[in-house]
Amino acid sequence: MSLEFIITTLVVILLPGTGMLYTMAIGLARGFKMSCAAAFGCTLGILPAATASILGLAAIFHTSALAFQIIKYLGAVYLLYMAWSILKTGGALEIDERQSQTSIFKIATTGTLINVLNPKLSLFFLAFLPQFIEPSKSNGISAIPEMISLAAIFMLLTFMIFALYGACAALLRDYVVKRPEVFKWIKRSFAGTFGILSIKLALSEQ
Repeated sequence: MSLEFIITTLVVILLPGTGMLYTMAIGLARGFKMSCAAAFGCTLGILPAATASILGLAAIFHTSALAFQIIKYLGAVYLLYMAWSILKTGGALEIDERQSQTSIFKIATTGTLINVLNPKLSLFFLAFLPQFIEPSKSNGISAIPEMISLAAIFMLLTFMIFALYGACAALLRDYVVKRPEVFKWIKRSFAGTFGILSIKLALSEQ
């Protein structure tokens, strides 16, 4: 593992995306504990993409326009659903003081689906991980253990950074919840951002 890998990984994770927005929304509405569940779900959602890249299955998205389009549009529709649910009932930004185990499972599942339904994540891993494999291991199964190690580090850093985002959002929770007008505009902003990301994903090319 190189310093370049760590720096590149941190830059990629710190860039705003759907997982980060979702974790912050949960932290803002339901507190730090729930934001950790969201961060865990988003991290778990990386696993299929990382596995596909390691096994070479992500190449299917690169060569099959149909496979890429199907997953892409499913992801776009899901993001639109997220935006609609936030506006209609609160969705990820619905205030919930109970914080039951069922809610934790639901939040983690939603976070997982957000990343699973993003085909560009598989393409990212396909292009990202091989750059940091030792040249002597760049061919054959000898590269698999190192790719697994790099993917695991990427996921660990993702969870840690997303949890930090959630913690920062949770610190603002009391301030926002006590100000309905501020909270209403935050809901609209998150819903609008999810909507924009949905359109961007739907219009993206392979």
